Amino acid sequence: MAAEPLQEVVEDLVSRAETREMRCVHLSDVSDVVQESELSEEEAQAIQEMLEERGLEVRDDCGREHVEQTSYANGELAAQTTDAMSLFLQEVRRYPLLTREEEIELAKRIERGDLEAKERLVNSNLRLVISNARNYQGHDMPLLDLIQEGILGLIRAAEKFDYRKGFKFSTYATFWIRESIQRAVANRARTIRIPVHIGQRERKIGRVAQELIGKLGREPTDEEIAAAADLAVKEVRETREAARVVTSLDRPVGEEEDTSLGSLLPSGERGPEEEVEISLRQDALRRALERLPAREREVVKLRYGINGDEPTPLTETGRRLGISQDAVRRIERRALSELAESRELEALRPAA
Repeated sequence: MAAEPLQEVVEDLVSRAETREMRCVHLSDVSDVVQESELSEEEAQAIQEMLEERGLEVRDDCGREHVEQTSYANGELAAQTTDAMSLFLQEVRRYPLLTREEEIELAKRIERGDLEAKERLVNSNLRLVISNARNYQGHDMPLLDLIQEGILGLIRAAEKFDYRKGFKFSTYATFWIRESIQRAVANRARTIRIPVHIGQRERKIGRVAQELIGKLGREPTDEEIAAAADLAVKEVRETREAARVVTSLDRPVGEEEDTSLGSLLPSGERGPEEEVEISLRQDALRRALERLPAREREVVKLRYGINGDEPTPLTETGRRLGISQDAVRRIERRALSELAESRELEALRPAA
């Protein structure tokens, strides 16, 4: 669909929100438009981005003070999703796919409050959740977490599905599954939460970048991405800066996920070699200072903080030793001259 028809769709959704006197667009309205106009995922994403850029939030049941909590009768499923992926897939295979007629029959029963019908409709479409969840891997959320978020979207789709409009349930549910996963990625995958429209723009930039890599055979420049995504170069760079992920040092890495990220990073502590080198330098410096007269040794220690203190200014050094600043200068020059001629010079040079 061209940009102008998309803009017309957005204007229609905006007018609905203004009629309700809300700064919010019903996700159901967006879903209906996507299904009726047979829009692609990219076009549906573009509509949401255009709405959010105009300051309108796209939410499920916006404006309702009391929204019924999404429930799911099959408690066994929640337990299964915390187990290994293979066990979950085995569980999913137990439920056969539904025909169009079976979907309609289940939808009618769900309208009458039949929880068993909703459970069967959800279970038979779990493959759809897994397929969509795999597309969002790499956002610092485990696959099973993505699947669980997608299941919540699937449940919501089962509750709101209207078979009278002629939509196939899997097509209708895909919109809700993706929306649920995208919101979870935006809200939970980051230690520092970023605005929703920035997250949407980040995904758009990532999508365009992957397409350009396939076409160009190399990493695209910011200018090329901006042109393809219909954004300013400044917006591309600002989005990347704002969307940088902060991750935990305890995050498991590797295929087995038995190693933490922090264990792979270099430690701030000194290594054994560095400790030995520092110790040898300190010994060389101490031996060199011991060769100096007491007054010269004291001036050097104060002026350069050799005792572990901060270096002492000229005036303060003179005050502590009861001598003038000129005397401190003369003693310091004489001491440094003697140190330069000492046999420990080679050790002192890297220590200075």
